[in-house]
Amino acid sequence: MDLLTSLKISSSGLSANRKRMAAISSNIANAQVTRTAESGPYRPKEVVFGSEPVRNSFSEILEGEIDAQAQSVHATEVISSNKPPKPKYDPTHPDADKKGFVYFPDVNVMTEMAEMISASRSYEANITAINTTKNMAMKALEIGR
Repeated sequence: MDLLTSLKISSSGLSANRKRMAAISSNIANAQVTRTAESGPYRPKEVVFGSEPVRNSFSEILEGEIDAQAQSVHATEVISSNKPPKPKYDPTHPDADKKGFVYFPDVNVMTEMAEMISASRSYEANITAINTTKNMAMKALEIGR
């Protein structure tokens, strides 16, 4: 694998994990939101990842000469979770129904924080891979001196 392909793969990982962290941040920030513009409690967001072969140039795509094992990751979509809201009895809450129940989003802040740490570590790993690739390129240039 050449240096540019390595950089493309790592940068796609950075982009995908940035979207993942944004969705997790939104979930944590809206963990107690009982009313949204769509009417009803906030629906937690989930990021769906996909992969695709890394393509460097048009000629490689046509000839199929690129390494078939090299895959880049991308966030295919951000979806709203299908988890039902959690009812809580609180008749004094302004969003309580006739029976006194308020429906909160099914967001576990501790789970979301663990996911945020995981996404952050993945982001850091991709930055380390980019820096290592840059260092290898610099060392290769020094050999030519």
